[in-house]
Amino acid sequence: MKININSSVLRDGLNKVLTVIDKKNARPILTNCLINAENGRLELVATDLEVTAKVILDSKISEDGSFCINTKNFYEILKELPNADVEMDINQENNILELNCEKINYSLLITNSDEYPQVNFENSGKPFQLKSRDFSNIISKTSHAISNDETRINLNGIYAQQIDGKLRTVAIDGHRLALLDVNDFHSENQSLLDGVIIPRKGISEIKKIADAFAESTLTVSLDESFLYLSANDEYFLSVRLIAREYPKYQTVIPSKTSYSMIVDKNALLNAVKRIKILSNEKTNGIKVGVSNGLLTVSANHPSLGHAKETVPVEYEGEEMEIGFNAKYMIESLMVLDVDEVIYEFNNELSPVVVRSDAEPDFLGIIMPLKL
Repeated sequence: MKININSSVLRDGLNKVLTVIDKKNARPILTNCLINAENGRLELVATDLEVTAKVILDSKISEDGSFCINTKNFYEILKELPNADVEMDINQENNILELNCEKINYSLLITNSDEYPQVNFENSGKPFQLKSRDFSNIISKTSHAISNDETRINLNGIYAQQIDGKLRTVAIDGHRLALLDVNDFHSENQSLLDGVIIPRKGISEIKKIADAFAESTLTVSLDESFLYLSANDEYFLSVRLIAREYPKYQTVIPSKTSYSMIVDKNALLNAVKRIKILSNEKTNGIKVGVSNGLLTVSANHPSLGHAKETVPVEYEGEEMEIGFNAKYMIESLMVLDVDEVIYEFNNELSPVVVRSDAEPDFLGIIMPLKL
């Protein structure tokens, strides 16, 4: 069995599946990449049994076959090879891969492909399509609010549901919420109508596909347990969904608010970044005071000192001072590519809505801090 392929093509393909590998996995076979050579196409497959990725590359193959090889070691070798053709000669009897590139030779140990777990990229759910840029926008706008608390597994991902002709995506962590709607969306996938939770690692791999095929439309299928995604019949992904019920996020969103202020996004973002330096390291707590035409950001650190900055604001209402986690405030501002941001609230302790008229499909919520 012989395979001929350009080293950079093979390296880039392996890099696409490399991050799926779980370095802490107790099963040695799962540190390997499954390589299938068939009909002039080279398949690279990696899995941790939760997320599975497959890349298909064009190559010259003298004889069909398959084998497994340590993914990280193989990738480290390919990184150091010149941009030239690679010849791989597989000796199945001795489980040896002879790799030749110009004057470079490696004899690498391989494993029989029969030991690799069965992987699947198809299901019975009705497929639908979504543009890569929509996936990228969903992830960039909502992923910052995914919870890291492993005891609340249902919050460890992005919730997606088809509602009233749009795809709604939500992330919450108990302290904040990020919601984005994709309009003019239609599918007949029952699992999506019911709502699914896509885990953090799956989100990271979807982002890689969306970035690699930025101008493409991705094909997606869902069932109760898995999300399947493909790009141009070259890049395939399978993600095990989080089998939990998602919280009623709607209860966090205020039905109405009493006060509203409009502020320049960059002016506020830079002010919060500067004042955060003197906030408490554990809470990142800052105070935001608002009065007619003026917003004041302040922090007081018992060991370091005090900081204050004022920013012009469009506001008419009762003077108020609200405590915020500066990190949450910064992240909610950075996902918005707008000039002005609107904050809406009822009092010092009520949820604060973050939105912009320039991006009406996004809604953020930040819970205030008691300082």
